[in-house]
Amino acid sequence: MNILFYDAKSYDKESFQDALKAFPEIHVEFTKTDIDPRTAAMAEGFDAVCAFVSSDVSAPVLDILYKKNVKLVLMRCAGFNNVDMEHAKELGIRVMRVPGYSPEAVAEHAMALALACNRRIYKAYNKVRENDFSLAGLMGFNFYEKTAGIIGTGKIGAAMCRICHGFGMKVIAYDVYQNAALKDFVEYVSLEELLAKSDLISLHCPLMDSTYHMVNIDTIRQMKDGVILVNTSRGALVKTEDLIEGIRLHKFAGVGLDVYEEETNNVFEDRSGEILEHSTTARLLSFPNVMITSHQGFFTREALSSIAETTLQNAMDAAAGKPSCNDV
Repeated sequence: MNILFYDAKSYDKESFQDALKAFPEIHVEFTKTDIDPRTAAMAEGFDAVCAFVSSDVSAPVLDILYKKNVKLVLMRCAGFNNVDMEHAKELGIRVMRVPGYSPEAVAEHAMALALACNRRIYKAYNKVRENDFSLAGLMGFNFYEKTAGIIGTGKIGAAMCRICHGFGMKVIAYDVYQNAALKDFVEYVSLEELLAKSDLISLHCPLMDSTYHMVNIDTIRQMKDGVILVNTSRGALVKTEDLIEGIRLHKFAGVGLDVYEEETNNVFEDRSGEILEHSTTARLLSFPNVMITSHQGFFTREALSSIAETTLQNAMDAAAGKPSCNDV
């Protein structure tokens, strides 16, 4: 099987080339450009394309892939809201993903964001670099014996529950489907109760119609004053304009975002020499209690290795016509 790997970074090549040693039947060609209506035609002569969570796999792109006889889209990520799945099914293009590469990687990053926001680590670091050893503006609060509210208790959310429990926090959760493996130390509650009781709220649910902008000014007003909000899931779970309003209302002790609504053009790109075309991200960064990272929750050696192995196994299963639990 021949695969065209779009938007390839150096770490992608390294992890996939290492994993390819166990898959001699597969040939992968890497290109730095991402897939979109202009570049989809590059896939001519390939059996499959490999895309990422920020790639454009819309209907126009799928139409081009179909004309080029590409029958498989391999998403090297868990999310697929950037794929027009209805159109893919109409065209008979199979879409496969990596649903669980390293839940601990994302959960640990979520807790890192929560801790950094709480204890103002980024501000403390910059103060000390300027020989300012004062403690003004750095006060946080103990997580021990506080309440963590986890929204979404799939693999990543479950890992976050375990981390919070290890910190000595009371863990409550909201999910349409309750995870029986967590019930020894997690109490499932309504979304309204979670918002009202949590000192830390961490989002770990997929982006769907029912979760789009679930954090908005109405739900923000239901939260405790001084709450810490963390999102390592999908940017559009949070309505950014309402989040900014909530910050200005002094609702949050801290906000940690690894994903945000405007990230598509920014993810994994160096734009330090540019004037960004939108102001929302800059507005968020202007607040002293907001910390943003660049969609790096997944970025560990273990996760990259798992993503490569699962993606290549998906390709093998597709080539053999086997059904897979990784089908979207």
